Amino acid sequence: MNKLSIIFVLTALSVNMSCGLAENKNAEKIVQIETEYGTLKVKLYNETPLHRDNFIKLINDGFYSDLLFHRVIQNFMIQGGDPDSKNAEPGQMLGRGDLGYTIPAEINPKFFHRRGVLAAARQGDQANPEKRSSASQFYILQGKVFRPGELDTLKTKMEESRKTAMMQKKVKAIEPELNKLSTEGKQDEIMTRINAIRDTVNAEAAKLPPIGFSVEQIKAYTTVGGYPSLDNNYTIFGEIIEGLDIIDKIAQQPTDQYDRPKTDIKFSIKLIK
Repeated sequence: MNKLSIIFVLTALSVNMSCGLAENKNAEKIVQIETEYGTLKVKLYNETPLHRDNFIKLINDGFYSDLLFHRVIQNFMIQGGDPDSKNAEPGQMLGRGDLGYTIPAEINPKFFHRRGVLAAARQGDQANPEKRSSASQFYILQGKVFRPGELDTLKTKMEESRKTAMMQKKVKAIEPELNKLSTEGKQDEIMTRINAIRDTVNAEAAKLPPIGFSVEQIKAYTTVGGYPSLDNNYTIFGEIIEGLDIIDKIAQQPTDQYDRPKTDIKFSIKLIK
């Protein structure tokens, strides 16, 4: 083989190896959630790297070993990842455990709450206006199938909820002033301020784009199901690629007043790819 041919072969091999490394680096990570009802395989999205990397770190650290699905609501979701759920006493209320940090929101409009998505749990908007995610708690969506007419009704409710959230934010901003007026007994002035805020919110909301669903969303919500009112409020960072039926088996288990299964449902997670 002459010198030119050797250089060509080495260059080709180098290119192939580089392409292979690039493909491997960009490949979506796959994790496996093992339960007594079966195994779920989950694909983690590269579009949510903070959540993906945190999830993988916790898996590699052995955090997700023998924890509980502590909150289970049929036609909605199954939730786990509370560190306090490990060796929890029967009947103990769970869901408040954390790891001392949160993750910045990575809400991507590309992803929506169709059946089988993996998303991060979080505190509500009043305590957490930035929608930062719990470090460890997650939920897997079961959802329900909607009729087209139900989606229309839901859109109206979602627009009202949006206005309510805007109202609450503006009222909170002048809360000290309202408290002072209340102490002074100036109830009429309080109502004047509240009504002015309501008028402002209505005017601002009228300028916002109406809430709607894409063709893909409508198809998913009216066939496989989902939970559209959660869209754009929680970070979705993966989806079930095998074992969707396991969600249904877990979701139908009897629960107590805290939505905790009466019989513990343990799970462990490992990285497989």
